[in-house]
Amino acid sequence: MPALLALTLGLALVLLWIWTAWRRAQRADFIRSQMLPRGLFDTLRQRHPQLSLKDCQLVAQALRQFFLAYLKGGRRPVAMPSQVADDLWHAFILDTRAYGAFCRRAFGGFLHHTPAAAMGGSRRSDEGLRRCWWHCCRAENIDPVAPLRLPLLFAIDTKLQIVGGFRYVPDCGPLRAQQDGGGAVIHCGGDFGSSGSDGNTDGFGDGGGGDGGDGGGCGGI
Repeated sequence: MPALLALTLGLALVLLWIWTAWRRAQRADFIRSQMLPRGLFDTLRQRHPQLSLKDCQLVAQALRQFFLAYLKGGRRPVAMPSQVADDLWHAFILDTRAYGAFCRRAFGGFLHHTPAAAMGGSRRSDEGLRRCWWHCCRAENIDPVAPLRLPLLFAIDTKLQIVGGFRYVPDCGPLRAQQDGGGAVIHCGGDFGSSGSDGNTDGFGDGGGGDGGDGGGCGGI
């Protein structure tokens, strides 16, 4: 009888794992394919009038990468590293009904927007940035510890020349946080792959905090 009980329990755990993986895959497909509400790009261009329609579509792709990082991180808090993607996220949140429906389908609960800081802020925001970096790198087959390029979400502010945006390079070694010619702080992607950059030793922030549930999430600056 104990052997049968153990077998039943083991089978139940396997089925639960399969269902969880399937459900997460379904949510990821929804995030990738769901159309954003009409008018969001118009709102984004009110703040960034230089952006073309193609640019706005790229920002939407970066925002989806952020949402996927939150989902694949087990809904633990992630921090937004892009100003322009955060602006689009904020515009989306203002369409309360559409955003609430999106969150229910994508995450099973509401993803709140809260301000975040660059690396070197609070331990929570540092872990959120490192978690976001790791999952964005994984999505683009980039080594998060020794990156040769940046994932889209970390590159888009520079690519679109966003005033006041974040500036990242894959690895700047001893030149961390150096001021560039425009006065913007340069952040190093390779720092996110090193626990020594924020004192965290549990691997990209994924082993320390509990499940963020439905309320995790961070905004941009």
